[in-house]
Amino acid sequence: MSGTTTAAAGLRRRAAGAGANRWVVLVVLCVSLLLVAVDATVLHVAVPAVTEDLRPGAIELLWIVDTYPLVCAALLILFGTLGDRVGRRRVLLLGYALFGVASALAAFAPNAQVLIVARGLLGVGGAMIMPATLSILRHVFPDRRERALAIGIWSAVAAVGAAVGPLLGGFLLEHFWWGSVFLVNIPLMLVSLPVGRLLLPESRGSVDGPWDVIGALMAAAGLFAVVLGVKRLGGGELDVFTAVPLAVGAALLVLFVRRQRRRRYPLVDLRMFARPAFSTSVGCIVLAMLALVGLELIAAQYLQLVLGLSPLETGLRLLPLTFAAMAAGLAGAKLLRRFGPRRMVSGGFCLTALAVLTLTAMGQADNATLLLLGFVLLGFGLETTLFAAYESMLSEAPPEQAGGAAAIGETSYQLGAGIGIALLGSVMNAAYAPGLSSVPGVPASASASAGHSLGEAYEVAAQLGGPAGAALRRAARECFVHGLHVTLLVSAGLLLLGALMALRLPRVMVCEPPTAKTDPEPERELGLPAPREVAETRVSA
Repeated sequence: MSGTTTAAAGLRRRAAGAGANRWVVLVVLCVSLLLVAVDATVLHVAVPAVTEDLRPGAIELLWIVDTYPLVCAALLILFGTLGDRVGRRRVLLLGYALFGVASALAAFAPNAQVLIVARGLLGVGGAMIMPATLSILRHVFPDRRERALAIGIWSAVAAVGAAVGPLLGGFLLEHFWWGSVFLVNIPLMLVSLPVGRLLLPESRGSVDGPWDVIGALMAAAGLFAVVLGVKRLGGGELDVFTAVPLAVGAALLVLFVRRQRRRRYPLVDLRMFARPAFSTSVGCIVLAMLALVGLELIAAQYLQLVLGLSPLETGLRLLPLTFAAMAAGLAGAKLLRRFGPRRMVSGGFCLTALAVLTLTAMGQADNATLLLLGFVLLGFGLETTLFAAYESMLSEAPPEQAGGAAAIGETSYQLGAGIGIALLGSVMNAAYAPGLSSVPGVPASASASAGHSLGEAYEVAAQLGGPAGAALRRAARECFVHGLHVTLLVSAGLLLLGALMALRLPRVMVCEPPTAKTDPEPERELGLPAPREVAETRVSA
C-alpha cells in the first residue's frame, strides 16, 4: 500500500513539473544562470581583500582566480552529455546543491588552499548548471518562435549577471568581509532547489548504448589543458608550462574526436558539425568572443590608467554596454523573425565592427559622449550576434542532443574568450612595448620593465622621478593609446571576417509546427505503462 502511495506521489510530482507553465520554468532557469554569471566576476573586486586576509602566494592567488573558469570550461561537455542520459533536471538540481555547499566552503575558507578547492567545486557546480539551463529551455520551448524569445531573455540575464558581479561585490565589501561575496549564493540556492524540483520538468535525450565515460574524461582533461595553456599564453607566459598543456590538450581532443567517430553510440554526435548552420554558429560564437573579450580588459585599463577613473566610475562607464546588450537580447526574437539568422548575425558583426572603429577615436583626453556611443553600439551588436548564433546552434541540434549542443556552445564561448585574451593581449604588447625602448633619460632596464604593462610603467616612472619619470609616464600613455588603436583595428578585422562567415547561415528562420509528444519516462520509472502502451492494450482488447 505504501509503495503504491509513494509511486502515485512521485507521478504527481513529475506531472506537476511537466505541466508547469514554461515561462515560470524560464524564470527558474534564468535565476540559475544569474547565479553562475555573477559568481564568474564577483571575486575580481574581492582579490585585494582576500590577499590581505589569507596571504596567498603569487601562484596561489592565480589559482584562486582561475580555478573556477578552468574547471567549469573543462567539464561542460561531460555534464552536458550526462544530463542527456540521466536527466537534465537531475543534473541541474545536483549542481544547485554543490554550488551552495561550495559557496559556504569558500565563504569561510581559513586559508588559500581551501579557497582554491572551493572555487574548483564551484566550477563543477557551474558546469552542471550552465548546459542544463539551455537544454531544458530547448525541451520546454519546442516552438522556435517562443524559444527564440526565451533565449533572448536568457542571454539578457547573462549580460546582467556579468555586470552585476563587480557592483554586488563592491557593495558587499563595503559592508561585510570578503566571504560575503560567496555567502550570498546560499539563500538563493536554498530557494532554487525545492522550486526547481517542483516546477522543472525532467527530460532526457537518447539513452541508446552506454555512456562513454572514457571519452567524457578525455574531453574534460583535453579542454582543461587547452584552456590552461591559453590562459598562460594570454598572460604573456611563453615557456614549457604553456607549451606542454597546449600540446597535451590538443592531442587529447584529437583522440577524443577520433574516438567519437568510431563509436556506435558517441558521447557527442559530431555529425551535427556537418550541418552548416550548426558549425557556422559555433564558429561565430568563438570569433565574436575572440575579437571582443580582450577589449573589455584593455578598455578597463584605459579608463582607469589613462583617464584616471576609479573602479566604481569605470564600472558605471561600462554599464551602457550592459543595458544595450539587455535590449538586444529582449528584442532579439522579433529581429530574428524579421531578418533571419544570416542577416542578423552578419549585421551584428558589422555593427560591432562599427562600434570598435568608432572607439579608435579615443585619445588621452576623456570623451564621455564618444565612449557612450561606442559602448552602446558594442553591447547591442555583440548581443545581437551571440543571441542569433546561440539560437541557430540550439535549433539545429537534435532535441535528444540538446545537452551536448548547449555544452559545445558554452565551451566555444569559453575557448573564444581565452584565445581572445591571448591574441589581442599579444597584439597590444607588440604595439605598446617598442615605443618605450628609447625614452630620453630612461635606462634600458627601466624601459624594459615599463614595456610589460602600463601599470608597471607608472611604477617605474614613480621610482625614477624627475624629468625622466615624467617623460616615461607620458610616453607610456601615448604608447598605450597607440596599442589600443592597433588592437581595435585587428578586432574590427576579425569581426568583419565573422560577418563573412555568417553568410553560410540560413537566410530565413524556419519555424516548424511543434509536435505534441508525451514523455513516457516518468511512467516507466514508476513501473506504469506509457500512454502509447495503454492505447495499444485497449485496441488489442
